[in-house]
Amino acid sequence: MDFDFVIIGAGPAGEAAAYKARRRGASVAVVDRDLFGGSCPHWGCIPSKSLLNAAARHAAGDEYSWERASARRDYMINRVDRPYPDDSGHVRDLEAAGAVVYRGEARLDGPGRVIVSHEGTEHALETSSVMIGIGSETKVPPIDGIDTIRTWTNKDATGTRELPESLLVLGGGPTGVELAQVFARFGVPVTLVQSGARLLPADHPRNAEAALSALVRDGVDVRLNVRAVRARARSAADRPDVVELNVGGEVSGHVTLLAVGRVFPLGSLGLETVGLDPASLPRDGRLRIADGVYLIGDPAGPELHTHQAHYQGELAVRMALGDEVAPDYRALPRATYTDPELAFVGLSLEQAQAQGHDAFELVVDFPMTAKGYSVEATFGHVTIVVDRQSHELLGAAMAVPDASAAIHECVVAIKARLPIEILADTIHAFPSTSRIFNGLFNDAAEMLTGMLAGAEGSSTPMM
Repeated sequence: MDFDFVIIGAGPAGEAAAYKARRRGASVAVVDRDLFGGSCPHWGCIPSKSLLNAAARHAAGDEYSWERASARRDYMINRVDRPYPDDSGHVRDLEAAGAVVYRGEARLDGPGRVIVSHEGTEHALETSSVMIGIGSETKVPPIDGIDTIRTWTNKDATGTRELPESLLVLGGGPTGVELAQVFARFGVPVTLVQSGARLLPADHPRNAEAALSALVRDGVDVRLNVRAVRARARSAADRPDVVELNVGGEVSGHVTLLAVGRVFPLGSLGLETVGLDPASLPRDGRLRIADGVYLIGDPAGPELHTHQAHYQGELAVRMALGDEVAPDYRALPRATYTDPELAFVGLSLEQAQAQGHDAFELVVDFPMTAKGYSVEATFGHVTIVVDRQSHELLGAAMAVPDASAAIHECVVAIKARLPIEILADTIHAFPSTSRIFNGLFNDAAEMLTGMLAGAEGSSTPMM
């Protein structure tokens, strides 16, 4: 069977590649051994955001019980009255687009050849382009005794139908932070252990501070700069498991959520048959890793985002079809959907200066703005980073209720290299969060022309 594209993995990257290829008239085969649609709609983005919404409403005093939240989550992931999500809608949509769908295992068998083990038989598929978008799995940390205690992956946490008596979270990235807030707001005692000096190490430092404030406000016991070194199973059926820390002392939980990172199951794909070592593939987002072989989604890097996976799936198809395009991650947005939301795009001031930019930063405290005042905010910020030479926006970060939406003005500005003067001269609705950016852009433009002296590092409230 000959196809223009064989796509291994039907998550966000694989689906995006399949639909783009079909729109361009190419023939496509898609192979997945588990859920078509991938983790995002079934175990990741969608259920976690449904639970975050439910937890926020519960914390605000709405009659939103865990039972209601769990039922709504099951509806969102097509798991009502069944133990496992139903992905048939994703399969139907791919087939309606003209893709050939295989539920099974796939491996490369030399250049341009993929073997699919499917319903007890094997199919040999010939292709000019292979797209590998197999996603990622929960990393199990190398902790003595970790296999003796009750652990959760992110799938267990977003899919549970019962609240645990207590929860220990290992890892302070987006998954750990979001789920810690969910369970804490439903009354579960939660402890979070983070080996680094701050939460969300890939995010803006002020967003990390806001995440810490949010978790502490919601009752989470956050332990920074400590590592789990040894785990001990419960001493009785109703007792929590215990995890010892490198600084002495211990923490406990009836369930331990593993959120210390992700691993990429590349070892069984036959990459060595096309001259690739699965243990040393680049994670710089380059996409094309060999002649006719493209790596997309989580294993490709440079970060782990569903929207990055969509972008890479479509871009890899365009590259394979000869379009003169290349990946550009300068304006890659990051969002963490806690309360308040956190968003970041581009560079922090420290990152910009490390890259040689003559940059400055302006910051406004969110509670001091009209929007912050109206929602009774007690913490949060909006920050921009500007290049003095080019007058371009280099980065923006915010911790505000609608950060995941408001950040996209800055995403476009960085992508298009818009001068700060254009942004300052753009009308923003008052008193929106975007209006805060408007004030910062104006201050930056005036600083660049020498009209605003001594303002670097702060900005006037947008009241």
